[in-house]
Amino acid sequence: MKRILVVDDDTDISLLVADALEDEGFEVTVKNDSLQALEYIQENKSNISLILLDIMMPNLSGLDLCKKIRDEIMCPIILVSAKSKTMDKVIGLEMGADDYIAKPFVVEELVARVKAHLRRESRTDASDNKIIRIGEIELRTESFEVFKNGEPVPFSTREFQLLQYLMENAGKVLTREQIFSSVWDTEYGDIGTVAVNIKSIRDKIDKNNEYIKTVWGVGYKFVKVTGI
Repeated sequence: MKRILVVDDDTDISLLVADALEDEGFEVTVKNDSLQALEYIQENKSNISLILLDIMMPNLSGLDLCKKIRDEIMCPIILVSAKSKTMDKVIGLEMGADDYIAKPFVVEELVARVKAHLRRESRTDASDNKIIRIGEIELRTESFEVFKNGEPVPFSTREFQLLQYLMENAGKVLTREQIFSSVWDTEYGDIGTVAVNIKSIRDKIDKNNEYIKTVWGVGYKFVKVTGI
């Protein structure tokens, strides 16, 4: 059974979300304090399938908690917040989150996003180990590792999945809709999150835009040969 950790200081919202997820067959643990959540994650990180994390938390913000746990846990992290500005989303994704949903939200959409992330995780876990190399970039599917010039680069789960999709389709122009459908695996959500994650990947491994090319009005292409 998949275990979901819900971290939100609003008891009513956390219980509502927990009830909805339990109705779908998930095991749910709720923490209303970020420090208690941090302790729980450190003790149970191998047993957590996904984390729903509110940003506006006392003691330790959701963003700070995300940053602390990202290097320790590979499961998807979905930020939930009343903040909905693009910059807040960018900051959250740069901290290592995989997705972002704004309050107020439709419970059915949140559940659909949780399911989509877990489906994607299951497919990734079941795939054969594979190493993809293009130029200076190397991606290892089994260990969820990315290297540039032999040096490891930390990636969130969503960034890894997006980079893998781009590299597996190197040379092809992929529309934003194709990318969102294939990587996020859901009909819900903001397609603008594709651009946010592309920016984050570029900041980490492609500051000069040598690998990921923007095809204006269409989408993106990971180039096969860079001349490096």
